[in-house]
Amino acid sequence: MVRVGIIGGSGIYNPSMFLNVKEKKLRTPFGDPSDSFITGEVDGVDTVFLSRHGRGHRYSPSDINYRANIYGLKKLGVTHVISVSAVGSLKEEFKPLDIVIPDQIFDRTTKRISTFFDAGIVAHIGFASPFCQQLSNMLYDAASTAYPTHNGGAYLCMEGPQFSTKAESNVYRKLGFDIIGMTALPEAKLAREAEMCFAIIATITDYDVWHEEPVTIARVIENAMRNERAVQDIIKRSVRRIAGAGDCPCRHALEGAITTGPEAIPAEAKQRLALLIDRYIK
Repeated sequence: MVRVGIIGGSGIYNPSMFLNVKEKKLRTPFGDPSDSFITGEVDGVDTVFLSRHGRGHRYSPSDINYRANIYGLKKLGVTHVISVSAVGSLKEEFKPLDIVIPDQIFDRTTKRISTFFDAGIVAHIGFASPFCQQLSNMLYDAASTAYPTHNGGAYLCMEGPQFSTKAESNVYRKLGFDIIGMTALPEAKLAREAEMCFAIIATITDYDVWHEEPVTIARVIENAMRNERAVQDIIKRSVRRIAGAGDCPCRHALEGAITTGPEAIPAEAKQRLALLIDRYIK
């Protein structure tokens, strides 16, 4: 059964999109998620919404409990995750208010735990293609019929919460990155470890500081709000496509990836990760 998870800012949640709405508060072996989960249906498809930064925007990108968020979605039966991310543009042709469905990512974070597998258990997943191609294609098809949308692009994920210096921004441009943001990692890595399809709807709010005008939080918030209606529409256009999706390699990412022998895995680690590893480790 397909269940769609949506991670985004509080503004992405529109109660009119959902039927049979319920709020669920979960604790996980990794602590508390950013907020309660909102479950319901969009166009007849089971959906779960989570506010990444919490209601009232309480958590900075470095302080988000990404492991609890992804684990909670997995516990609620989510199979496909749509991550909504506000980004800056590193290319002239990627304009503010455009939509990007990225296909690559570069990690410049420094403070975040990016795996479920620690404390006595090791797994090495494949991550050459960090976003689910099948899900990305469906999001692009839904978005491009109504909005200026770029199919593919390299997302540079910085630590934040400060914006880039001009020197950094110009280096990122010379290296060929397309967009820059603060939240795609470790979400994408953790979703892959949890064997969920994961793709991003990136909404461009500004040109990064390489451009003439300064980047201000007021500008970012203004354009993010202008993009919210488009994102809600793209999600509504996408869910029926996702509901009909077939099997995907993302759903089997842990096959052969767990390198610790079953007899060597501590009982506590087996219990903590049972939701993820029971298919492979008894």
